Amino acid sequence: MILNKQTIQDRKAWADMGIKTPSYDYEQMRQNTRKTPVWMHIGPGNIFRAFLAPLAQQLIEEGDMQSGITAVCTFDQEMMDKIYDPYDDLALQVIMHADGKLDKMVVASIGESLKAEPGQEEAWARIKEIAAAPSLQMISFTITEKGYAIKNLKGEFYPDVVDDFANGIANEIPKHGMSMVAKMLYYRYLAGGAPIAVVSMDNCSHNGEKLYASVHTIVQKWVENHLVEQGFLDYVEDDKRVSFPWTMIDKITPRPDAKVSEQLNKIGFESTELVVTSKNTYIAPFVNAEVSQYLVVEDNFPNGRPPLEKTGVYFCDRDTVNLVERMKVCTCLNPLHTSLAIFGCLLGYTSIAEEMKDETLRTLVNKIGYDEGMPVVADPKIIEPKQFANEVITVRLPNPFIPDTPQRIACDTSQKLSIRFGETIKLYVERDDLDVQTLTFIPLTLAGWCRYLMGVDDNGNQMPLSPDPMLDVVCAYVKDVHLGDAESAKGKLKPILQNKTIFGVDLYEVGLGKKVEDYFVQMCEGKGAVRRLLDKEVLGK
Repeated sequence: MILNKQTIQDRKAWADMGIKTPSYDYEQMRQNTRKTPVWMHIGPGNIFRAFLAPLAQQLIEEGDMQSGITAVCTFDQEMMDKIYDPYDDLALQVIMHADGKLDKMVVASIGESLKAEPGQEEAWARIKEIAAAPSLQMISFTITEKGYAIKNLKGEFYPDVVDDFANGIANEIPKHGMSMVAKMLYYRYLAGGAPIAVVSMDNCSHNGEKLYASVHTIVQKWVENHLVEQGFLDYVEDDKRVSFPWTMIDKITPRPDAKVSEQLNKIGFESTELVVTSKNTYIAPFVNAEVSQYLVVEDNFPNGRPPLEKTGVYFCDRDTVNLVERMKVCTCLNPLHTSLAIFGCLLGYTSIAEEMKDETLRTLVNKIGYDEGMPVVADPKIIEPKQFANEVITVRLPNPFIPDTPQRIACDTSQKLSIRFGETIKLYVERDDLDVQTLTFIPLTLAGWCRYLMGVDDNGNQMPLSPDPMLDVVCAYVKDVHLGDAESAKGKLKPILQNKTIFGVDLYEVGLGKKVEDYFVQMCEGKGAVRRLLDKEVLGK
């Protein structure tokens, strides 16, 4: 069976393979989407196809939506050429249970797909129509945190953004994705200024704030350069006309897995080509993901919204979204992931699930989450923190059928430590009833990251480091440290550990610098030193 709009009409054939197909009229949904667009989504990659598009499908099935989603790609058009166009915008969602069971469903809620880039004038003309449509209620995003950045690490605007400041209105299609969004809003403003919600659904803190800041900066520059009228800036700044809700999203969606592809082939599903684009996007006609999923959204939609609460989405105020985000990122999931990433790389693991079979590492994440994190956890009330953490530790991380690796999670660690661990350290310092000196497992993990920067694993073998924008800076501090020569490790970390940008605090100032440095020195004593220290500190061996 090949995935396309003709084959999905044969529902019995798909059912015989154990694959669920939509019961609604696919072509009618496509027509409705073109005529009355309601939801535009930018960044139609794996998390979108695994999580958001199926939510829309549920609403269409139940008669709560008549239009589907308009998927717009502003980066990596090869993805559209190889995965969207050949399969009529369809995808196969594969949910991977811990017992090996695969739930399979054809996702058919994408009513239209468009490429947004210079040279795609016909597609852009259609995007202009959609952006101006009074029926459009929201533009959502899953473009990763980097997609919102308009400046480099030095704080300089990217060349494309600088060009857009001067030419983003004159050129039909701006160069940078954020400029494209600003241009879409300008079309809407010129067409009468109907309200709209512009909603980041990316896995980053204060995502709505980041999106607003980038779009607002571009619009401000256009006003300053006399390219657009002041009224457009007023429109973007008016929360009752253009809102930028905050959200928290959580669903582990790894790259398409070859083992899943093999299992699909065995049941007769042939559309399983694994694609790696020239821009390093990993994608396939199917998307594999875990069972668990959470989406918490600030309920600020000035033009209305689909009733996504019927699909399990939480709607609340901004403060609650922020608390849920802090609960996840600072205590119940992300710190555990980062600890497993660091020590997984050092100990030679290539699977998070395999790490969770390791008594020491399993105990370590329990202690970071429950013992050190829970005393200062943000409690959002709508989701119980201990229950969330229990699911992470007992169900999600140990799932052997989620092909996630410590090497993937170790990407950009320098950008994550200040939130995932620094916020907890700050609260220990602030609270009169807690002593920051009692923290053991967080400092142990921070020392582990410094040991990781040496690029040598616990067996003494060279170890590739995952991409990170700070690698050149931080690795320089440990370049003269040698495994097996603990003396060479002494006194090397102070410049790193005092860096508030990386850790959120000066670790020496708060009284943890020496503890981290002592752990680091012990990890450098020789082969197996990381394992020995972990066993001693975590298990008391």
